[in-house]
Amino acid sequence: MLTFWRRALTFWRRSIQARVVASTVVLSAVVVSGVGWLSLQQIQQGLLDHRVDVVLGEVDAEVGEAADRLAAASGTEVNSGRQQRDLVDPIIERGASRGYSVVLAGPEGEDVPLAAGGGEYTSGLDLASIPSTLEDHFDAPNRPTAWTYTEIRFRDSASTRATAGVVVGSQVVLPSDGKTYTLYFLFPLTEEDETLGLVTRALATAGALLLVLVAGVTWLVTRQVVTPIRMARRVAERLAAGRLQERLEVAGEDDIARLAYSFNQMATNLQRQIRQLEELSWVQRRFVSDVSHELRTPLTTVRMASEVLHDARDRFDPAAARSAELLQEELDRFEALLVDLLEISRFDAGAAALATEDVDLVALVNRVVAAARPLADQRGVRVLVEHVDAEARAEVDVRRIERIARNLVTNAIDHALADDPTETVIVRLASDTDAVAITVRDHGIGLAPGEAAMVFNRFWRSDPARTRTSGGTGLGLAIAQEDAHLHGGWLQAWGRPGQGAQFRLTVPRRAGATLRNSPLPLIPEDAVSSDAALGATTAAVSATQELPS
Repeated sequence: MLTFWRRALTFWRRSIQARVVASTVVLSAVVVSGVGWLSLQQIQQGLLDHRVDVVLGEVDAEVGEAADRLAAASGTEVNSGRQQRDLVDPIIERGASRGYSVVLAGPEGEDVPLAAGGGEYTSGLDLASIPSTLEDHFDAPNRPTAWTYTEIRFRDSASTRATAGVVVGSQVVLPSDGKTYTLYFLFPLTEEDETLGLVTRALATAGALLLVLVAGVTWLVTRQVVTPIRMARRVAERLAAGRLQERLEVAGEDDIARLAYSFNQMATNLQRQIRQLEELSWVQRRFVSDVSHELRTPLTTVRMASEVLHDARDRFDPAAARSAELLQEELDRFEALLVDLLEISRFDAGAAALATEDVDLVALVNRVVAAARPLADQRGVRVLVEHVDAEARAEVDVRRIERIARNLVTNAIDHALADDPTETVIVRLASDTDAVAITVRDHGIGLAPGEAAMVFNRFWRSDPARTRTSGGTGLGLAIAQEDAHLHGGWLQAWGRPGQGAQFRLTVPRRAGATLRNSPLPLIPEDAVSSDAALGATTAAVSATQELPS
């Protein structure tokens, strides 16, 4: 059941056609319900008004005929009981045939049910069916005819039944005793109820059919709009996947067709520009690769001549000897730059491949730190290695991981505070069941806000005026990040001005696995503790300032 509701919710979120149809049906249902309710009210009121007019006319006719009969018999000596029967008997007969009941109330207010006519209303009339407000109206003589709605109840030995009705009261004077009597006519509204029920069912059926029709029309209309949109989505997905030749089918001259035509024009322009960029990129990569290869032969010749000059520098004057040393250093840097350019061109061309093997990264890090020790001693910087486990094995390309670690360590030494006895570059290594992480922490100039993302750009330097003691080419971190991505890992940077920087390399322990977290935090613990201490100090100062003087 949970899967069903999840699928239904996914379908609701993804299908604009379903949402449009549902919203249209709901709004139409509200409108149809409102219109139907108003129509029923008007029909009900019309039926009741018509029924009231009919019963009032019938009552006036009955009372007028009864008055004529009583006036015709006024010259004869007839007792009061006889005149009451002469008054009511004809009304009873007609009421029995027309389905209404009659109640005669005496002048003292004593209700005497004389008869009830009309099929199922032949007996058991409850005198409480006459509202007390209507009885109060006829407490005095010479009152005009009045009517009201009521509930006509009938009782028998088994049950009590009730129906809506109209009760009409009118007064008559008996010539025998000169007293005023009140006749109450109770007309049931059974036919009106049946008519109203029939109309209600007809309106409900018509409303349901109308909603089905609205849903079908809305589905058809939205389908005409949504189908081209879905086709455009599928073509856009194919274009995004690299199938640049995909196009929409254009049919007609309406807005949808014009949209498809514009989409195809956009796809054609994008395809042409992408091909131009691909060709330009290919030419650029080919140029870099060719230049790098072609420069190796003259570079080898120049290096051989430079080594001869460098070995004989002791016989030169100081200026020439220094020039020979600078030539040798710049040739080393130039050769490293060529190597890096070739490596970058391989990444750009997608030709870089991994040669993985199961190695111990602890031994690898120790080997890198040992190689960088002379540079650290020259800068007056200590390098410490901290690792939780005795070994941390992972399936990696040793050459690439060693290049990343060497680049991070030499950069940390290069940016550390030189000749500071407290300056220490800390290399930490930890692992868990899924990943191995290496962090390199320095306390040098740090990184300004926003520079942590720029530090991996090619030829980017945080401080262009700062000299490079390690002879970097400006491509080391860019190549290191590409190496990390090639492993399916992360290479991230953190830094703050004056607090140094920390770089974190995280690689999966098994080649091809997906990383979800890192065994080491990106933000160093000393930075977090200093932030907490700074916040506590600021809070204490603020609290002190709020104290009354």
